[in-house]
Amino acid sequence: MKKIVLALIVLIGCYGMAKAPEKGITVYLIGDSTCATKTDNARPETGWGEKLGQHFKKRVTVDNRALNGRSTKSFRDQGHWDKILGTLKPGDFVFIQFGHNDQKESKPQVYSDPQTFQKNLKRYIDETRAKGATPVLLTSIVRRKFDAQGQLINTLKHYTAATRQVAKETGTPMIDMDEKTRALIQEMGPEASKNIYLWVNKSDYPNLKTDKKDDTHLCVAGAERYALLVVEGIREQKIEPLAKNLK
Repeated sequence: MKKIVLALIVLIGCYGMAKAPEKGITVYLIGDSTCATKTDNARPETGWGEKLGQHFKKRVTVDNRALNGRSTKSFRDQGHWDKILGTLKPGDFVFIQFGHNDQKESKPQVYSDPQTFQKNLKRYIDETRAKGATPVLLTSIVRRKFDAQGQLINTLKHYTAATRQVAKETGTPMIDMDEKTRALIQEMGPEASKNIYLWVNKSDYPNLKTDKKDDTHLCVAGAERYALLVVEGIREQKIEPLAKNLK
């Protein structure tokens, strides 16, 4: 009888030591149109955020909340951030990428000067951490704007610099998408890089009313390529447990 009891105790102890099933992780993406999910009538325009989820194993879900035309200011003012805070849980991640619209001085509903932009980023970071989740900063993707010598013009430098500074001051992981996309597009050059951005003919897409020569937004191939750069950044920065859950 004693042997049976001892065996049961050992069995229960082993069961208790068994590894608990891993909880699911949600990666929320907040940002602007370069990341956002597009409507059918906008195709082939594609945000890189649409292509990120396919690179993760089943444990990780990417919830793309980025929206066209939003900034660090308007994303909060319009209530989109509050909706995320309502479901954000310990172990989740928030990827934060703004800048393209924050710099628009002619639109007060979205504009933030670089100093205010930094304050806005820090507030997102603090509120994410207060929920037990992990913030990750991303600098903006580069605009495809070349000068006469074929060199990219740095149209977002004050905002990418501000993002880097916030990452340093707050100890927040950062994926430098400005640096990564700049290197890629500069190497490709003015002509080949059109295949990354939204340079398409309306004759190829019945939903389009005009040809597109867009140096800010991405086509499908561009979104795929930039999502891979985000994956590369996750690995380089050793952002765990996301890195180990990449396919």
